[in-house]
Amino acid sequence: MAESHPDPDALARLTAGFDHEFADQSLLLRAMQHRSWQAEVDAAESNERLEFLGDAVLGWVVADIAYTTFGDLPEGRLTDLRKSVVNANALADLARQVNVGPALLLGRGEDAAGGRKKTSILSDAFEAVIGAVYLDAGPMVAYEKVKRLLLPAMQRALPNIDKLDAKTVLQERAARLGFSAPRYAVESDGPDHAKTFTARVVVGDIEAVGTGPSKKNAEQMAAEAALVGLPAPTDA
Repeated sequence: MAESHPDPDALARLTAGFDHEFADQSLLLRAMQHRSWQAEVDAAESNERLEFLGDAVLGWVVADIAYTTFGDLPEGRLTDLRKSVVNANALADLARQVNVGPALLLGRGEDAAGGRKKTSILSDAFEAVIGAVYLDAGPMVAYEKVKRLLLPAMQRALPNIDKLDAKTVLQERAARLGFSAPRYAVESDGPDHAKTFTARVVVGDIEAVGTGPSKKNAEQMAAEAALVGLPAPTDA
């Protein structure tokens, strides 16, 4: 049988990481309840509804911060900046930073399979805690907690946002040069839990290769490599 409550010390570290003392502690507990735990103990609810709410709160706060703090960025770059911090990998990193993993309530099978370190579980739980803070203390407190945690990441990402969607840049440059659309081929190698993906892209007379932990990441790396060898278009 799975544990019925998180370790109190783990919850205390998580509370400190978010810098929020919950008036309604049951909200924080619910945010830790993964569906594998819910199924095993026949609980009424997992953290998925809070995750849904937290995702919406994150989207609102990050969009507002991007718009008001980075006033010189056009719409496309604002979108790229938001994507750089509101994605599973980035949110899982933040979840590790604030000690979400040790406080999770997981089914025994999921726990044994390393669920406390899984990107998807951590990112979802991070969103669930944001939703819990929103319900516990209101929108402005939730706004400040998200800003404290995500603004530094947005500032770090800013110099690199032009690289966030190399596939789009490559496609646009190929069109301006009169080439056909880039063609991608992806292969994978390794066990299911630790696959490595290799992408090859051909555009014009350029062929480039990229590797990464996902198909999308490998294609982005290949596109970046192709851009290095592709001439910049000359504007008429």
